[in-house]
Amino acid sequence: MASQVEGHPGLGRGTLLLMSVAIGLSVAGNYFAQPLLDVIGRDLHMGAATAALVVTVAQVGYGLGLLFLVPLGDLLERRRLAVGLTAATAVFLTVTASAPNGTLLLVGTALTGLTSVAAQVVVPYAASLAPPAERGRTVGTVMTGLLLGILLARTAAGLLADLGGWRTVYWVNAGLMLLMAVLLRLRLPALHTGAGLRYPALIRSTLALFVQEPVLRWRAALGALSFAAFSVLWTAMAFLMSGPSYGWSESAIGLLGLVGAAGSLSASVAGRLADRGLAHRVTGLGGFLLLGSWALLAAGGAGGVWPLVALLAGVVVLDAAVQAVHISNQNLVYAVRPEARNRLNSAYMTSYFVGGAVGSALTSAVWGAAGWGGVCGVGAALGAAVAAVWTAERLRARGRRPGAQSAAPEAASSADRIASR
Repeated sequence: MASQVEGHPGLGRGTLLLMSVAIGLSVAGNYFAQPLLDVIGRDLHMGAATAALVVTVAQVGYGLGLLFLVPLGDLLERRRLAVGLTAATAVFLTVTASAPNGTLLLVGTALTGLTSVAAQVVVPYAASLAPPAERGRTVGTVMTGLLLGILLARTAAGLLADLGGWRTVYWVNAGLMLLMAVLLRLRLPALHTGAGLRYPALIRSTLALFVQEPVLRWRAALGALSFAAFSVLWTAMAFLMSGPSYGWSESAIGLLGLVGAAGSLSASVAGRLADRGLAHRVTGLGGFLLLGSWALLAAGGAGGVWPLVALLAGVVVLDAAVQAVHISNQNLVYAVRPEARNRLNSAYMTSYFVGGAVGSALTSAVWGAAGWGGVCGVGAALGAAVAAVWTAERLRARGRRPGAQSAAPEAASSADRIASR
C-alpha cells in the first residue's frame, strides 16, 4: 500500500538538518564508552573483562533493535515511532548516567542500544519524504549525520569526561535526545505506510526479503564487508596510537575522530552521484579506494611525521570509501520496494552491523598475533572482497538478457535505470 503523508509541503533544509542531527546523536550513545572503559571500570569497581562488555551489549542491543523494531516503520505511523524511540533513548541514557553499579550500567547500555535504532527509522523516513530525483542526496545528507555521530562520539566523550567525569557525556546526550524528540514531533510530517501485516508476519517478511530480492543480497554483502573494514581500522587504531610507535594519550586518540569525520563529507557527493544514475559506479570506486587506503594505513605503522601523514590520509580515504559504498547501497536498496523500506533497511543494516562486529572480532584476534601489519592485511583482504563482489555483481547484471531483469532498483526511476549501464 502506498505511503500517505499528512501536510507535507516538501523536505526543507531545516528539517533535513534536524533529521541528520537526531540520527547522529542517537547512534553516538553506543560509542561513548569506548575511550572511557578504564575510568568507568575503576569508578564502578568492574574488572576489565566486565567493562569490555559495555561495548558488546551496546552492539547486541542495537542489533536486536534493527531486527525487531525498525520493521515497525512499515506498520506504524513513522513520526510517532521515531519520536517514541528517541524519547525512550533519552530515558535509558539517564539510566546509564546514574548507574550505581556495573549491572545497571549494562542494562542501561543495552536498552539505549535497542532504542537508538530510531536513527534507522529516520533514514528511510527521509528517503520516503524526498522526491525520487533527490533521494540519493537526501540519504547521503542524513547518513553523514550517522557517521559523524559514530566518529565524533569518542571525541565528545573524552572532552566531556575531562570536564565533569564519565557520566557527563551521558547526561548531556540524554538532554539533547529529549530535545530532539520534541523537535521531531513539531517538525516532521505524519507518514502512514500500510503494510497490511501483523507484527509476526512483518518480521517473517523482513527475513524473506533476502530470498526474494537479489539486489538486497548483493548490497548486504557489500555493506557488511565494507563496514567490517571500517571496524578493523577503528578497533585497532587505539592500540597503534597508544603503543610505542606514537605513545598518544586517550584524549589525543579521541581527536582522530575529527580526521575521520572529513571522510564523511563524501556522503553528500555519493548521494548526488547516485541521483545522476551513477550508484553502481560509485560503489565500484568506493571498493577500489577502500582497498588502496590500506597501503597508506600500512605505511603509517612505523611512527614519525611522514608515516603519521600517510596514516591520516589513509583514514580519510577509507572513511570516504566506506561512505561511498554505503550511500550507493542504500539508494539502490530503497528503490526496490518503496512500501517496504523499513524492512529493507532492517535487513540491510542488520547485515551491515554484523559485518562491523565480525571486523572488530577479527582485529582482536589478529592484533595480538601479527600487530598493525596483520591488521592492515585483514583490512586489505576485506577491501579486495568488496571490489570482487562488486565486479561479480556487475558481470552478472551485464550477462542477463535485456528485459529479463528481476525487480531491480533500476526500474524504480530514470536515474536508477541509468545506474545499470
